[in-house]
Amino acid sequence: MQALPTPAILAVNHLLGQATWAREKLAPFAGHTARISMPPLDAAFVILDDGRITAPNPEAEPEVSITLPATAPLLALQGNDAVMRAARLEGSAEFAEALGFVIRNLRWDAEEDLSKVVGDIAAHRIVDTAQKVVGWQQRAAQSVAENLAEYLTEEQPMIARRVAIADFSRDIDTLRDDVARLEKRLQRLG
Repeated sequence: MQALPTPAILAVNHLLGQATWAREKLAPFAGHTARISMPPLDAAFVILDDGRITAPNPEAEPEVSITLPATAPLLALQGNDAVMRAARLEGSAEFAEALGFVIRNLRWDAEEDLSKVVGDIAAHRIVDTAQKVVGWQQRAAQSVAENLAEYLTEEQPMIARRVAIADFSRDIDTLRDDVARLEKRLQRLG
């Protein structure tokens, strides 16, 4: 089993370094090995005494396996919750629960890192502006998606509206019931 690439280990340890709660959550599992599988990546890591991670012994058997679909990077655009819903955890329940909790809640404190370079006030303003830009882009993308959906359902009906599909399904059910009643009447007559 191959180890998690060194840049990934360094990045995760940086995030863990910013989150004392996460290291405390993982520290009881020191020496435990976990495997992450997301095609084409299949790598492992081991928890250290201080709650950080490192490369495992090549012969180590993972106590927890985290399997992600190949679409995980696209799901990540929808947030950590979407990725976690698609993830499959196997192995030690306590260890898996701790890893899942840390993965769901671990966030990069970009403002903290940026403040070391440009100072606290500038870092706050840069991060605030970046969050506003990202929010604007998300609202714009949502608006474009809603307008496209409206166009495809109303202006150029290439996609059926949800209400139309529900009405059609209800009509099919009614027709099925009517045919069944008609068959019973015909059987009684014949």
